[in-house]
Order: sequence, then structure tokens, then C-alpha cells
Amino acid sequence: MNILMTKKAISVFTAFLFMLTLCSFISSYPSNEKKQESTTERKIVYNKKKHSITLSWSAFGSSGNYIITRGGSRLASDFVSAGSTSKLEFTDNKPNADKYENYYKITRGSEFIIISLENQIFGDNMYFYDRKYEKAETARKEINSQFESIGLGGANGEWTTKRQAYYFKANVKGQTYDSGGSGSASGAEANSIELGFYSHIGGLGKVPSDVKLGSIFTRPHLSGGANATCTFWRSVENVEVMRDFAWTVSQSTSARRLLIDSTSKYISDVGNTNFWGSGGFIADTHYTSSRPNWGGQQQWYTRNTVFPSGSGAMGGSYNMVWQGCVNPPQADNANSPVPTTPIIREKPFLFIDNDGEYKVFVPAWQKDRVGVSWSSKDMGKGQVQDLLTKWYVAKEGDTDVEINNALKAGKNIFFTPGHYALNAPIQVNRKDAILLGAGIASVTLEPTEKNIWGCIYADDKDGVIVAGLLMDSFNSTTYQIRIGNEGANADHAADPILLADITCRVGGVQSKNIQIQASMQINGNNVVGDHFWLWRADHGSQKGGDARWQRDRCKNGLIVTGNDVTLYALFTEHYQEYEVLWLGERGRTYFFQNEPPYDAPNQASWSSQGGRVDGYAAFKVANTVKEHHTIGMGSYAVFTGTDGNVNKKNGFEAPNSPNVKLEKMCITRFAGPGNIQNVINGTGGSTANGTKRVADYNNGEGAQPYDEEFILPNRESYPVYINMEK
Repeated sequence: MNILMTKKAISVFTAFLFMLTLCSFISSYPSNEKKQESTTERKIVYNKKKHSITLSWSAFGSSGNYIITRGGSRLASDFVSAGSTSKLEFTDNKPNADKYENYYKITRGSEFIIISLENQIFGDNMYFYDRKYEKAETARKEINSQFESIGLGGANGEWTTKRQAYYFKANVKGQTYDSGGSGSASGAEANSIELGFYSHIGGLGKVPSDVKLGSIFTRPHLSGGANATCTFWRSVENVEVMRDFAWTVSQSTSARRLLIDSTSKYISDVGNTNFWGSGGFIADTHYTSSRPNWGGQQQWYTRNTVFPSGSGAMGGSYNMVWQGCVNPPQADNANSPVPTTPIIREKPFLFIDNDGEYKVFVPAWQKDRVGVSWSSKDMGKGQVQDLLTKWYVAKEGDTDVEINNALKAGKNIFFTPGHYALNAPIQVNRKDAILLGAGIASVTLEPTEKNIWGCIYADDKDGVIVAGLLMDSFNSTTYQIRIGNEGANADHAADPILLADITCRVGGVQSKNIQIQASMQINGNNVVGDHFWLWRADHGSQKGGDARWQRDRCKNGLIVTGNDVTLYALFTEHYQEYEVLWLGERGRTYFFQNEPPYDAPNQASWSSQGGRVDGYAAFKVANTVKEHHTIGMGSYAVFTGTDGNVNKKNGFEAPNSPNVKLEKMCITRFAGPGNIQNVINGTGGSTANGTKRVADYNNGEGAQPYDEEFILPNRESYPVYINMEK
């Protein structure tokens, strides 16, 4: 009897607490009201001289006055009365001191809208959180509710066109965004933020410690939560994680500029289940108290990251590259520590400056760097640009004409999260122009007759930056992204070109047949690439197998003709010919991951070098190249969509030349009957006998590949683009 009563009392009390918490979370959005923002025009004007804010809107609701309340943030715990009106305009003469800390709720009857400067600038796909006005758990609850609706697999996850970014304002007065919790991030008791597909977390402080989060987890959705090989398209940067960072991911996932206070188990943490993944990338990060473990990962690239002292293994099966890191693991078959990063510029990011204005920090170039680019009090070397005066803030629905006109007018482009369906390529035609995406913003060429060129074209100009963008293809194009015109020969050594967090996707989402020659071509010299995933989709929303081989056509993932190109973290998969074709001199690649195409129907249709060689090498250095260097390369056989008799002769091919050197190469077979028969140039052994490695190939004894003529895209293969030269 006492036990039953106790359980009942606990149940009632728990229900009461739940309702109380729920009411406090949505106190500014009563359940009997209906949000009308998507159908109602909204405008807000700030008068700096008078420090007043004028609101205007189109009519909504059935009858009565419009009631105006104001909160310091969108999800503020308290909204106070600001007035009422029968008109479609209202001026608040006593707003909060910070113009961005004024969120107005306009209510009429059972309907309401929210108006703010931040929403007007950044649109509906960027969510801002302010601990000054919100409870610690508010942001976590909202982000997790988004994850439940769009973050999982299936129709609402991997192939959705919805994009979102969650930005946290700097903590004040010792507060944090951590509502408390314990244990591994995958456990319910950890109270983690769960980040789903096409989502981004960004801190708006100057340094990571300005924004303190509790625990972050990315949940795999395959094989009952054990398989993260399709946990793609998400990112986090410029925050401190106080308890656990379980970044359970694979390709096209970026973790940058982080302060990690504790890791409870693995960076790839799914509790006690048997996890495996195919990621990933982390850079410019400081672990303060414990060394993470990448257990379950096939490969990983880590750059300029500081670990606590120690040199023991930190997990990973095949290809782990640690570049410019402090206290990396010791070198062995799987681990390749590289002492320095020879040249790097960190990815630009959005922040709020001391004057309360939104700015973009553009880090400076650095050479031979070890460790992070920032300190506890210093952003690091770089340039601060005012967002509202120097940038055009693009929102979903903006056209190629609007974006190209902004570039032509001298603006940089900040792509808010969205799926940008364009009728012509974005054309970068001036020095130091920047394209910066948030929330895995995607640029897509729509299937019209005029769209036969590509998504982004950048001319051969100093200092161009393209970062944080997904190039999709709903239409046949020559390229998806091209850097420099054919024959580009300018020297950009003093101000190189940066490409960071770039994804190119061929297939997977479109229903029509498409044909692309190359996802990316780098013709310019002195280009630095910092994390690419070039992916001819091995699965998608359409039927696969032999049908995919004919429907989703693309020869090459990457073609490099420029000299002095340096790439970090190059993931390239499933293309139908050479997945990487390198023709330029003095190229360097640190980490390469590859799977060949699953779906080559037979050997006769998949052979290279005039039909004399089975399949195509994953990474091909042309015989004409005199100087080249790579470290940490993996190619993994998965020949499943074939007739059972498809093989690849070489994982990698390069000329036998004294200044061409390929280090730490690995091949293995994951699935299917076919094999990679040699590591490089007919040497190293076959995956039929397990994992094979070649530690160093330099002017080796293998057979040099046959000489070939490579047919590259040229000016005749795409239409004349808009001339922006003056």
C-alpha cells in the first residue's frame, strides 16, 4: 500500500514538473495561438539616433487590436508588454539597449508573428540563443526537437533540402548553456545536444570559451544505432564543450576551433554497442583534460589539435593522419603523425564584436604551424569584416542574379542555411572574394537547358575563399566547382586561394539522368584545400545498382592541373574513372580516403589505359608529373553492384620519378567479390589476402603506368559566362 502510494505520488509530481518545464519553455508561444510568420510580411527598422524600433506587418487575424510584447531573445523566459495598436505599424521608443536583443511578438486573436532584426537579416533557418534571457536547457530542447523531426534517417533526414544553423551568443556573468548531466554523451542522463543532418552549431564569441555547452552527440541511424557510415552533413565550431563531445560521424562533417574539457569514452560514442564509422575531420581544437579515442573509425584526419601529454594509440583501423598536432599518437601502420602544417588559413566564421555588431573573422595565412590558431584571450591573427557593410547575406530563395550582382558590387557572400536553386553559376571574378556557407548551405543548378556549366566558377584571382558549401546537381553540368580558368598561370603564393569544408554530390537526390565530367577542377596555382568530400552517391532516394551507373554519370571527382596545390583531408568516392587525377607540379596531399564505384556492371566497361588495365586507380599522378608528395592514403574495395567479376588493378598509380613520393598507403576489402589487386604500380599485394600496406613508394620497382592522353574539359564544353571584368 505504501509502495503504491509512493509510486503514485512520484508519478504525479513528475508529471507536474514536466508540465511546469514545458510551460516555461514555450511561455512566449501559447499552445492556443498559431504562428503566422510564413504567410505574413514583416519589417523592422532601427533608428540609431533616436534608439527606437519601428515594426510593420501585413494584416493577419480576424478582429481586434494587435498586442505587442517584447523579449530579449526569441525564446526568452519573459516577454513584457510594449503596447497595442489597430494599425499595421508600431514604434517602440524604449527598446532594450542592444538592438539585437529585441524580439517582438505581435498577437491578434489566436494568431501571432515574431519580428526581430536578426530574423530580418538572417532569415528563418538561423536560430539564435542568448543565455542572458533564456534558461540553460532552452536551446538544447529546441535543437533536439529539430533533430527528432529532421535529424534522423529516411525521407526527413539524409535527403531533405531543409538546412539549419544554431548560433549561441557569448555567455554572461559566469552562466553556461549546460543544464547539467553525467556520463557518455549518448546516454539520456547526459542531456546532450543531438545534431542532425544539415545542421551547424556556431559560437558567436571571439574565442571558444565564450560559449560553454554541456554535451554534444551525433546519433547514428543505421543498424540499430551501431553504424555511422551515413552520418553525414553536420558541423560545429567556435564553442567550448564542458562534459562530453561524442562526434559519431563519417564524411562531410567538420569540427573546428573547439575547446573540449572532457571526453567520457570515445569521440565516436554509442554507449556499449559495437560502433563503426567512416569519418572524419577535426581541426584547430584543444583537448584540455583527457585524450580522446577514435575507436570504431576506419580513418580520420586531425589537424593542428592539442592533446594532453601521452603518445598512446587513440583508435582507428586503417588510416589516421595527425598533422601539426601536439602530443599525437606514435607512428605505426595506421597512424601517421606529420610534424607541421606547411601552409594553412583557418575557415572564416561569424561572431559578435565588442560593439555589438555582427562581424566575420577572416584568419590570416600561417606557415609551418603546430597547435591551434587561438588562445584563451586572443582570436588569433586575421582580419575583422563588418557583416552589414562588407557582406551580402543570402537567404534561401535568392537568385544567381542577386548573388552575382552582390559579388560584382564588391560584397562577400554569407549563405544562410538553405537550398539555393540557381539558374546560372555563381561567378567569383575578383580578388579576395569570399563565399561562406552556414548550416551546410547547398548550391544547386536547376535542370534547365541553360544550366550546363556548373555551380561555382572562380577566376584565377588572389585570395579567393570558398567555404562551407555543398554543391549538388539536379542537372547535367561540366563541373560542379572550378577554380581558375584553363591555362591559369598566375602566382598566388603571397595570397593563396582557400577552399574549406567543400562537398560535391553527384546523384542521390535527383530523379532525372545527369552527366558531369568532373565534380571539381583546380586549375589555379597556390590553392589550399582544407577538407573535401567529393561523392558520387553510392545510395540515394532513387533505385541503385546498374541503373545508377547509367543515371548518375561522373568521370572524375577531382582534377588538379595547377601547381603548388596543397590538400588536407581529401575524401573522394565512387567516381567512374580516375577519382583523383593530378597533373600539376609540386602537389601535396595529406590524407586521402576512397571507395571505388560499387556499381561498375562489368570489367569491359570499367578499364583504363586503353583497356589494358582493370579499373581505374583511386589516386592517379600523371606520368608527366616530376614532383609530388602524399601521406596517408586509403582505398577500400566495395564491389557489390557488379557481375561478380570486377576488379581494380591498382589502388594508386604514379610515375617512377625520384621526386614523386607516396607514403603510408593502405588497401583492403570491405564487401563484395571484387578486389584491389595491388597497392601501387603492380606492387604491394591484393585485398584477396587481407589488408595490404606500402609504407613508402619513391621511384620504386613497380611498373610505371602506360602513358595516356587525358581529355579535360575546355572552354568549348560550357557556355560563355557573365563577364564581370571592368
